[in-house]
Amino acid sequence: MSMLQEFKEFAMKGNVVDLAVGVIIGGAFGKIVSSLVADVIMPPIGVLMGGVDFTKLGVVLKDAVDEKTPAVMLNYGNFLQTIVDFTIVAFAIFMAIKLMNKLKKAEVAAPEAPPAPTKEELLLTEIRDILKSKN
Repeated sequence: MSMLQEFKEFAMKGNVVDLAVGVIIGGAFGKIVSSLVADVIMPPIGVLMGGVDFTKLGVVLKDAVDEKTPAVMLNYGNFLQTIVDFTIVAFAIFMAIKLMNKLKKAEVAAPEAPPAPTKEELLLTEIRDILKSKN
């Protein structure tokens, strides 16, 4: 088997394609959640805390020397923003998994109806009943 054929078989397996779709959707979902946090959730929290913009929070470790050398900053506000993003993403994923597990349990809990007897089984049942009635 050539290397190209082997790679084609690997790349076209269902798991690889599913993983690729999951990564793409996960990236898009991450952007949506980041926007939700940065544009919807954090501004009201900042207003409640006296107009604080979390992304701008930081401590100057070393002042700027001149225009070419910027100040060295410890931007803990970005870190706080990332923690809030992560918490919301983790909660959303938790809720999605919880819903999927609930649906899966409901699916498993519903017992299947026994299959209808085949023509052969019906015929054999009739023969058995006839033989029983003759005895």
